[in-house]
Amino acid sequence: MLRGITVKRDDGRQYDEMRKVTITPGVQKYAEGSVIIENGNTKVLCAVSVEEGVPAFLKGQGKGWVTAEYSMLPRSTHTRISRSRSSGGRAKEIQRLIGRSLRAVTDLSLLGERTVTIDCDVLQADGGTRTSAITGSYVAFELACRELINRGYLSQSPLKYSVAATSVGFVNGKLLLDLAYEEDSSAEVDFNVVMTGSGQFVEIQATGEEFVFGHDTLIGALDLAKRGINRLSELQSQVLAIK
Repeated sequence: MLRGITVKRDDGRQYDEMRKVTITPGVQKYAEGSVIIENGNTKVLCAVSVEEGVPAFLKGQGKGWVTAEYSMLPRSTHTRISRSRSSGGRAKEIQRLIGRSLRAVTDLSLLGERTVTIDCDVLQADGGTRTSAITGSYVAFELACRELINRGYLSQSPLKYSVAATSVGFVNGKLLLDLAYEEDSSAEVDFNVVMTGSGQFVEIQATGEEFVFGHDTLIGALDLAKRGINRLSELQSQVLAIK
Protein backbone atom coordinates (compact mmCIF):
# COMPACT_ATOMS: atom_id res chain seq x y z
CA MET A 1 0.00 0.00 0.00
CA LEU A 2 2.80 2.41 0.87
CA ARG A 3 5.37 1.45 -1.75
CA GLY A 4 6.34 4.07 -4.30
CA ILE A 5 4.85 6.98 -2.38
CA THR A 6 6.85 10.19 -2.54
CA VAL A 7 5.60 12.90 -0.20
CA LYS A 8 7.56 15.98 0.77
CA ARG A 9 6.57 17.43 4.12
CA ASP A 10 6.98 20.97 5.41
CA ASP A 11 10.26 20.03 7.11
CA GLY A 12 11.54 18.17 4.04
CA ARG A 13 11.03 14.63 5.34
CA GLN A 14 9.62 11.75 3.35
CA TYR A 15 6.35 10.15 4.49
CA ASP A 16 8.22 7.33 6.27
CA GLU A 17 11.05 9.43 7.68
CA MET A 18 11.31 10.19 11.39
CA ARG A 19 12.65 13.37 12.86
CA LYS A 20 16.17 13.25 14.27
CA VAL A 21 16.05 11.46 17.64
CA THR A 22 18.74 11.65 20.31
CA ILE A 23 18.75 10.18 23.81
CA THR A 24 21.16 11.64 26.36
CA PRO A 25 21.54 9.49 29.50
CA GLY A 26 22.57 10.46 33.02
CA VAL A 27 21.28 14.03 32.98
CA GLN A 28 20.21 14.12 36.64
CA LYS A 29 22.64 13.38 39.43
CA TYR A 30 20.22 12.07 42.05
CA ALA A 31 17.75 10.03 39.98
CA GLU A 32 18.40 6.29 39.78
CA GLY A 33 18.09 6.65 36.00
CA SER A 34 17.49 9.64 33.75
CA VAL A 35 17.57 10.74 30.11
CA ILE A 36 16.58 13.63 27.92
CA ILE A 37 15.04 12.45 24.67
CA GLU A 38 14.90 14.88 21.76
CA ASN A 39 12.63 14.10 18.82
CA GLY A 40 12.97 16.99 16.41
CA ASN A 41 12.00 20.04 18.47
CA THR A 42 10.27 17.95 21.15
CA LYS A 43 12.34 17.47 24.30
CA VAL A 44 11.30 15.36 27.30
CA LEU A 45 13.14 14.74 30.56
CA CYS A 46 12.51 11.22 31.93
CA ALA A 47 13.69 10.50 35.47
CA VAL A 48 13.25 7.31 37.50
CA SER A 49 12.88 7.18 41.27
CA VAL A 50 12.81 3.92 43.22
CA GLU A 51 11.29 3.71 46.69
CA GLU A 52 10.79 0.88 49.13
CA GLY A 53 7.17 -0.17 49.54
CA VAL A 54 4.19 -0.61 47.23
CA PRO A 55 0.57 0.58 47.05
CA ALA A 56 -1.80 -1.04 49.56
CA PHE A 57 -3.36 -3.38 47.01
CA LEU A 58 0.05 -5.04 46.40
CA LYS A 59 1.33 -5.31 49.98
CA GLY A 60 2.45 -8.77 51.00
CA GLN A 61 2.50 -10.15 47.44
CA GLY A 62 6.24 -9.79 46.91
CA LYS A 63 5.71 -7.76 43.73
CA GLY A 64 6.66 -4.23 42.82
CA TRP A 65 4.82 -1.45 41.00
CA VAL A 66 5.67 0.86 38.10
CA THR A 67 3.87 4.16 37.65
CA ALA A 68 4.45 7.46 35.86
CA GLU A 69 3.73 11.15 36.13
CA TYR A 70 3.65 13.50 33.13
CA SER A 71 3.52 17.26 32.84
CA MET A 72 4.40 20.05 30.45
CA LEU A 73 6.54 22.88 31.74
CA PRO A 74 4.88 26.29 31.54
CA ARG A 75 6.89 27.51 28.52
CA SER A 76 7.22 24.21 26.70
CA THR A 77 4.76 25.62 24.12
CA HIS A 78 4.33 28.93 22.26
CA THR A 79 2.27 30.39 25.08
CA ARG A 80 2.56 29.72 28.81
CA ILE A 81 0.67 26.77 30.26
CA SER A 82 -0.32 27.12 33.90
CA ARG A 83 1.08 24.43 36.16
CA SER A 84 -2.41 23.36 37.21
CA ARG A 85 -3.49 22.94 33.58
CA SER A 86 -0.28 21.06 32.67
CA SER A 87 -1.17 18.31 35.15
CA GLY A 88 -4.88 18.13 34.27
CA GLY A 89 -7.00 15.51 32.51
CA ARG A 90 -4.88 15.11 29.37
CA ALA A 91 -1.73 14.72 31.48
CA LYS A 92 -3.38 12.04 33.61
CA GLU A 93 -4.42 10.09 30.51
CA ILE A 94 -0.87 10.27 29.14
CA GLN A 95 0.80 9.25 32.39
CA ARG A 96 -1.48 6.22 32.62
CA LEU A 97 -0.39 5.26 29.11
CA ILE A 98 3.28 5.59 30.08
CA GLY A 99 2.77 3.51 33.22
CA ARG A 100 0.87 0.77 31.34
CA SER A 101 3.53 0.65 28.65
CA LEU A 102 6.38 0.13 31.10
CA ARG A 103 4.48 -2.34 33.29
CA ALA A 104 3.76 -4.44 30.19
CA VAL A 105 7.48 -5.17 29.76
CA THR A 106 8.35 -5.55 33.46
CA ASP A 107 8.42 -8.68 35.59
CA LEU A 108 7.05 -7.04 38.73
CA SER A 109 7.99 -10.04 40.87
CA LEU A 110 11.69 -9.33 40.22
CA LEU A 111 11.34 -5.79 41.60
CA GLY A 112 10.43 -6.97 45.09
CA GLU A 113 8.13 -4.68 47.05
CA ARG A 114 9.44 -1.47 45.51
CA THR A 115 7.71 1.32 43.62
CA VAL A 116 9.28 2.74 40.47
CA THR A 117 8.02 6.22 39.56
CA ILE A 118 8.93 7.65 36.17
CA ASP A 119 8.61 11.43 35.94
CA CYS A 120 8.23 12.72 32.40
CA ASP A 121 8.50 16.49 32.06
CA VAL A 122 8.09 18.07 28.65
CA LEU A 123 10.73 20.77 28.26
CA GLN A 124 9.67 21.66 24.72
CA ALA A 125 6.68 20.40 22.74
CA ASP A 126 6.37 19.98 18.99
CA GLY A 127 4.24 16.86 18.64
CA GLY A 128 4.86 13.33 19.91
CA THR A 129 5.41 14.15 23.58
CA ARG A 130 3.66 11.00 24.86
CA THR A 131 5.46 8.68 22.45
CA SER A 132 8.83 10.31 23.16
CA ALA A 133 8.17 9.96 26.89
CA ILE A 134 7.59 6.21 26.54
CA THR A 135 10.71 5.73 24.42
CA GLY A 136 12.89 7.73 26.81
CA SER A 137 11.35 6.18 29.92
CA TYR A 138 12.41 2.70 28.90
CA VAL A 139 16.07 3.77 28.69
CA ALA A 140 15.88 5.64 32.01
CA PHE A 141 14.24 2.60 33.65
CA GLU A 142 16.91 0.22 32.34
CA LEU A 143 19.61 2.55 33.68
CA ALA A 144 17.84 2.58 37.05
CA CYS A 145 17.74 -1.23 37.08
CA ARG A 146 21.47 -1.35 36.43
CA GLU A 147 22.03 1.04 39.32
CA LEU A 148 19.94 -1.14 41.65
CA ILE A 149 21.91 -4.21 40.57
CA ASN A 150 25.16 -2.36 41.31
CA ARG A 151 23.83 -1.48 44.78
CA GLY A 152 22.90 -5.12 45.42
CA TYR A 153 19.15 -4.50 45.60
CA LEU A 154 18.35 -6.53 42.47
CA SER A 155 19.96 -9.68 41.13
CA GLN A 156 18.82 -9.06 37.54
CA SER A 157 16.88 -6.54 35.49
CA PRO A 158 13.11 -6.98 35.71
CA LEU A 159 12.70 -5.61 32.19
CA LYS A 160 11.68 -8.41 29.82
CA TYR A 161 11.73 -6.43 26.57
CA SER A 162 12.47 -2.96 25.32
CA VAL A 163 9.50 -0.74 24.53
CA ALA A 164 9.16 2.33 22.32
CA ALA A 165 6.40 4.36 20.70
CA THR A 166 5.74 6.61 17.76
CA SER A 167 2.88 8.37 16.00
CA VAL A 168 1.37 8.04 12.55
CA GLY A 169 -1.17 10.39 11.02
CA PHE A 170 -3.51 10.40 8.04
CA VAL A 171 -2.91 13.90 6.70
CA ASN A 172 -4.41 15.19 3.44
CA GLY A 173 -5.12 11.63 2.34
CA LYS A 174 -1.66 10.25 3.10
CA LEU A 175 -0.10 8.36 6.01
CA LEU A 176 2.85 10.12 7.63
CA LEU A 177 5.25 8.81 10.28
CA ASP A 178 6.22 10.73 13.43
CA LEU A 179 4.01 13.80 13.32
CA ALA A 180 5.27 17.24 14.25
CA TYR A 181 2.72 19.56 15.85
CA GLU A 182 1.42 21.19 12.66
CA GLU A 183 0.84 17.78 11.08
CA ASP A 184 -0.76 16.38 14.21
CA SER A 185 -3.13 19.31 14.53
CA SER A 186 -4.38 18.87 10.95
CA ALA A 187 -4.52 15.05 10.84
CA GLU A 188 -7.83 13.44 9.90
CA VAL A 189 -6.80 10.39 11.92
CA ASP A 190 -3.92 10.02 14.31
CA PHE A 191 -2.40 6.87 15.74
CA ASN A 192 -0.14 6.40 18.75
CA VAL A 193 1.48 2.97 18.66
CA VAL A 194 3.48 1.32 21.46
CA MET A 195 5.51 -1.79 20.65
CA THR A 196 8.22 -3.96 22.14
CA GLY A 197 11.61 -4.32 20.50
CA SER A 198 10.57 -7.86 19.56
CA GLY A 199 7.68 -6.51 17.47
CA GLN A 200 4.72 -7.12 19.79
CA PHE A 201 2.05 -4.47 20.29
CA VAL A 202 1.55 -3.02 23.75
CA GLU A 203 -1.09 -0.41 22.91
CA ILE A 204 -2.69 1.13 19.83
CA GLN A 205 -4.55 4.43 20.04
CA ALA A 206 -6.44 5.46 16.88
CA THR A 207 -8.70 8.50 16.77
CA GLY A 208 -10.61 10.00 13.87
CA GLU A 209 -11.28 13.75 13.98
CA GLU A 210 -14.67 14.00 12.23
CA PHE A 211 -13.32 11.28 9.96
CA VAL A 212 -13.60 7.51 9.59
CA PHE A 213 -10.95 5.11 8.32
CA GLY A 214 -10.83 1.64 6.86
CA HIS A 215 -8.95 -1.59 7.43
CA ASP A 216 -6.25 -0.77 4.84
CA THR A 217 -5.49 2.56 6.53
CA LEU A 218 -5.18 0.86 9.91
CA ILE A 219 -2.82 -1.83 8.60
CA GLY A 220 -0.78 0.74 6.70
CA ALA A 221 -0.46 2.88 9.83
CA LEU A 222 0.67 -0.08 11.94
CA ASP A 223 3.24 -1.12 9.34
CA LEU A 224 4.59 2.42 9.20
CA ALA A 225 4.71 2.68 12.99
CA LYS A 226 6.59 -0.61 13.20
CA ARG A 227 9.27 0.74 10.87
CA GLY A 228 9.74 3.78 13.07
CA ILE A 229 9.75 1.78 16.31
CA ASN A 230 12.37 -0.59 14.91
CA ARG A 231 14.63 2.43 14.43
CA LEU A 232 13.90 3.68 17.93
CA SER A 233 14.67 0.25 19.41
CA GLU A 234 18.03 0.27 17.64
CA LEU A 235 18.79 3.71 19.10
CA GLN A 236 17.81 2.57 22.60
CA SER A 237 20.17 -0.40 22.29
CA GLN A 238 23.00 1.84 21.09
CA VAL A 239 22.57 4.28 23.98
CA LEU A 240 22.47 1.50 26.57
CA ALA A 241 25.49 -0.25 25.03
CA ILE A 242 27.56 2.92 25.33
CA LYS A 243 26.33 3.69 28.87
